[in-house]
Amino acid sequence: MVGLELTVRRVRYISGTRADFGLMRRTLQAIRDHAALEVSVIATGMHLSPMHGDTVREIEAAGLAISARVPVALEPATGATMARGIGIMIGAFVDALEADRPDILLVLGDRGEMLAGALAAIHLNIPVAHVCGGERSGTVDEPVRHAISKLSHLHFTATEGARERLIRMGEAPEHVCVVGAPGLDGLDDRPLADRVLVAARHGLHPARPIALMVYHPVLQEAARAEADTMLLIDTLLAAGCQIVALAPNADAGSDGVLKALKQAVGQTDVQLRTHLPREDFLDVLAIADLMVGNSSSGITEAASFGTPVLNVGRRQNLRERNANTTDVEIEPNAIAAGVQDLLSRGRYPAGNVYSLPEGTAANRVAAHLAEVVIDNDLLMKVNRY
Repeated sequence: MVGLELTVRRVRYISGTRADFGLMRRTLQAIRDHAALEVSVIATGMHLSPMHGDTVREIEAAGLAISARVPVALEPATGATMARGIGIMIGAFVDALEADRPDILLVLGDRGEMLAGALAAIHLNIPVAHVCGGERSGTVDEPVRHAISKLSHLHFTATEGARERLIRMGEAPEHVCVVGAPGLDGLDDRPLADRVLVAARHGLHPARPIALMVYHPVLQEAARAEADTMLLIDTLLAAGCQIVALAPNADAGSDGVLKALKQAVGQTDVQLRTHLPREDFLDVLAIADLMVGNSSSGITEAASFGTPVLNVGRRQNLRERNANTTDVEIEPNAIAAGVQDLLSRGRYPAGNVYSLPEGTAANRVAAHLAEVVIDNDLLMKVNRY
């Protein structure tokens, strides 16, 4: 009607790593393009580090505004540095959110920057929307993820099982929506990558086995990170694999992982990448004969390509699994047997428990953020059990 103005709801998203932004890019763009919504990103952590690729540029390249930049120390890569960083980010996020006063803060998963953002927002009476809560893992990630969920007012889960867990934790059923995994949006937008071209891009031979290795340190096992990384590299090389390895995140133990990777780079069959843009990463994942490590991409995205995954250790413990995932302890014989078994078996049929049959997570999240009623019943949350 003439004379009525559309009220635009302002959303802010916190991003600290290439990984979380890659998973959420489509969702953020869908929010940006929604007539009733506006979005910008508070960039922090690895995004602002030259050593980690200055990936804040990818946020800008995706056509998304940056409302604040919050630098935080990443070295030394210890649990103490991580904890101090959360404290620093809480204060900086309070300043950014108080100055900006968005209608909703959007966070993903289980990282410290998301916890800091949720703590800041709830004390400013800004509702928090949490993506991918209710999932399980066997490390510090699990209690951090559940802490974020308890601070959040709206929940967008990847699976029905995750929704049920949040409701059992006392979250209001009407505020827990199953949307699928945001990282699966757009995987089928273009033809599968050509193996010959992708191999050439990374200096590999297409006729030989290619392994994608993404191994992140586990806080409780940071002291063994270097040795565990070398074990994975040596086992893959012994099996005749060429390796495309990605640098780890900046958590406790990452110095050891990176040291082992850099030592291996001198070997002909090891290619180390500080960062791969999302599409390039997916190209390698799609053509790889095997993915090895403990990345959430092995649990979620890999299944959509049928790529066999050897998930090692406890970082992804208790996550819902697809058929393509094999779990092993970080033990030489178990890893060697797992690599040989998956290489001999070959690809799996594509299929993914994190995918919903119709539509995208991006559009589901955007529509709900535009339509949800923000009132005292939402903000004054209490446990429902």
